[in-house]
Amino acid sequence: MWADPDEDPRNSEGPAPDGELATLEDYLTNYRLTLRMKCEGLDAEQLARRSVPPSTMSLLGLVRHLAEVERDWRGWIRDGEPLPKLYGARDADFDGAVADPAVVAAAWRDLESEQAALDTELAAHPDLGTRLGKQGVAVRELWVHRVEEYARHCGHADLLRECVDGRVGQ
Repeated sequence: MWADPDEDPRNSEGPAPDGELATLEDYLTNYRLTLRMKCEGLDAEQLARRSVPPSTMSLLGLVRHLAEVERDWRGWIRDGEPLPKLYGARDADFDGAVADPAVVAAAWRDLESEQAALDTELAAHPDLGTRLGKQGVAVRELWVHRVEEYARHCGHADLLRECVDGRVGQ
């Protein structure tokens, strides 16, 4: 098992959350925890390793990519200009994922900051049918997209981690 079920922070005894928003929040929280767990115990070289050639994907690249998309999603719900990219040009999130402890620390800080910023903005819109931004994106659509994005990349993280050190998901 990847984690002892008694110590797995994703496990919750008892009934599932009540309501659509609470359910979406719970799923997103668990996928965020899963990503962290997939990266735990690895050094900068292992996190930056592109272990499934020819893909440029790495665990560190996924962390940086998710920070970038959290930032992009904030742009979806704003009326003003898009926020500048965190890492620059397309694919810079993966291309800049290098084996440097400072880059690793910055990536985790960026992810936490962008997650918190979007969480705060969305907290002001508990009605999932509310439409926001220039494109009129429904809050529900953004929540579902967030869950989907993390779920997909946690699947990638399973494969990347297994290639790095043989550890498999559960």
